[in-house]
Amino acid sequence: MYVIVDIAGQQFKVEKDNQIFVHRLAGAEGDTVEFNKVMLVEDGDNVTVGKPLVDGASVSVKILSHVRGDKVIIFKKKRRKSYQLQKGHRQDFSKVQIENISLNA
Repeated sequence: MYVIVDIAGQQFKVEKDNQIFVHRLAGAEGDTVEFNKVMLVEDGDNVTVGKPLVDGASVSVKILSHVRGDKVIIFKKKRRKSYQLQKGHRQDFSKVQIENISLNA
Protein backbone atom coordinates (compact mmCIF):
# COMPACT_ATOMS: atom_id res chain seq x y z
CA MET A 1 0.00 0.00 0.00
CA TYR A 2 1.29 3.44 -0.89
CA VAL A 3 -0.09 6.96 -1.08
CA ILE A 4 0.89 10.21 -2.74
CA VAL A 5 0.79 13.02 -0.18
CA ASP A 6 1.49 16.76 -0.31
CA ILE A 7 4.01 17.70 2.40
CA ALA A 8 5.18 21.33 2.59
CA GLY A 9 4.23 22.02 -1.03
CA GLN A 10 5.89 18.93 -2.53
CA GLN A 11 4.36 15.60 -3.50
CA PHE A 12 5.87 12.37 -2.14
CA LYS A 13 5.11 8.71 -2.78
CA VAL A 14 5.24 7.11 0.67
CA GLU A 15 4.69 3.74 2.28
CA LYS A 16 4.53 2.76 5.93
CA ASP A 17 7.91 2.86 7.73
CA ASN A 18 9.62 4.82 4.91
CA GLN A 19 12.08 7.56 5.87
CA ILE A 20 12.20 10.67 3.67
CA PHE A 21 13.67 14.16 3.74
CA VAL A 22 11.17 17.05 3.46
CA HIS A 23 11.52 20.80 3.79
CA ARG A 24 11.93 21.90 7.42
CA LEU A 25 8.76 21.25 9.43
CA ALA A 26 7.69 23.23 12.47
CA GLY A 27 8.04 20.95 15.45
CA ALA A 28 10.65 19.37 17.66
CA GLU A 29 12.42 16.07 17.09
CA GLY A 30 10.20 13.21 18.21
CA ASP A 31 6.92 15.07 17.51
CA THR A 32 4.18 13.47 15.42
CA VAL A 33 2.63 15.49 12.59
CA GLU A 34 -0.44 14.56 10.52
CA PHE A 35 -0.98 15.48 6.85
CA ASN A 36 -4.44 15.40 5.28
CA LYS A 37 -3.54 16.34 1.68
CA VAL A 38 -3.60 12.81 0.26
CA MET A 39 -4.01 12.79 -3.53
CA LEU A 40 -3.85 9.09 -4.39
CA VAL A 41 -4.22 5.81 -2.51
CA GLU A 42 -3.09 2.45 -3.92
CA ASP A 43 -4.09 -0.62 -1.94
CA GLY A 44 -3.42 -3.80 -3.90
CA ASP A 45 -5.60 -3.62 -7.01
CA ASN A 46 -7.70 -0.73 -5.68
CA VAL A 47 -6.54 2.73 -6.77
CA THR A 48 -8.38 5.78 -5.45
CA VAL A 49 -7.61 9.12 -7.07
CA GLY A 50 -8.78 12.25 -5.29
CA LYS A 51 -10.56 15.16 -6.92
CA PRO A 52 -8.24 16.86 -5.86
CA LEU A 53 -7.93 15.12 -2.45
CA VAL A 54 -9.04 11.73 -1.12
CA ASP A 55 -11.69 12.25 1.57
CA GLY A 56 -10.85 10.90 5.02
CA ALA A 57 -7.31 9.82 4.19
CA SER A 58 -4.38 11.05 6.25
CA VAL A 59 -0.71 10.27 6.86
CA SER A 60 0.98 10.65 10.24
CA VAL A 61 4.74 11.09 10.38
CA LYS A 62 7.30 11.25 13.18
CA ILE A 63 10.07 13.88 12.96
CA LEU A 64 13.37 12.05 13.45
CA SER A 65 15.83 14.93 13.05
CA HIS A 66 16.44 18.36 11.55
CA VAL A 67 19.39 18.47 9.15
CA ARG A 68 20.93 20.77 6.54
CA GLY A 69 21.55 19.80 2.94
CA ASP A 70 24.76 20.08 0.96
CA LYS A 71 26.07 23.53 0.12
CA VAL A 72 25.19 24.80 -3.34
CA ILE A 73 27.55 27.41 -4.83
CA ILE A 74 26.16 30.08 -7.16
CA PHE A 75 28.90 31.78 -9.23
CA LYS A 76 28.31 34.53 -11.78
CA LYS A 77 30.93 36.20 -13.94
CA LYS A 78 30.98 38.65 -16.83
CA ARG A 79 34.23 38.55 -18.72
CA ARG A 80 36.27 41.71 -19.21
CA LYS A 81 33.95 43.67 -16.86
CA SER A 82 35.59 42.93 -13.49
CA TYR A 83 32.34 41.40 -12.27
CA GLN A 84 32.29 38.26 -10.12
CA LEU A 85 29.65 37.17 -7.64
CA GLN A 86 29.75 34.06 -5.50
CA LYS A 87 26.99 33.00 -3.12
CA GLY A 88 26.26 29.83 -1.21
CA HIS A 89 23.05 28.22 0.06
CA ARG A 90 22.24 25.32 2.38
CA GLN A 91 18.63 24.12 2.53
CA ASP A 92 17.10 23.05 5.85
CA PHE A 93 15.43 19.61 5.86
CA SER A 94 13.57 17.41 8.29
CA LYS A 95 14.06 13.65 8.25
CA VAL A 96 10.69 12.01 8.90
CA GLN A 97 9.42 8.45 9.21
CA ILE A 98 5.96 7.43 8.01
CA GLU A 99 4.19 6.05 11.08
CA ASN A 100 0.65 5.39 9.89
CA ILE A 101 -1.57 5.69 6.82
CA SER A 102 -5.27 5.89 7.69
CA LEU A 103 -8.18 5.59 5.28
CA ASN A 104 -11.30 6.66 7.16
CA ALA A 105 -13.37 6.75 3.99
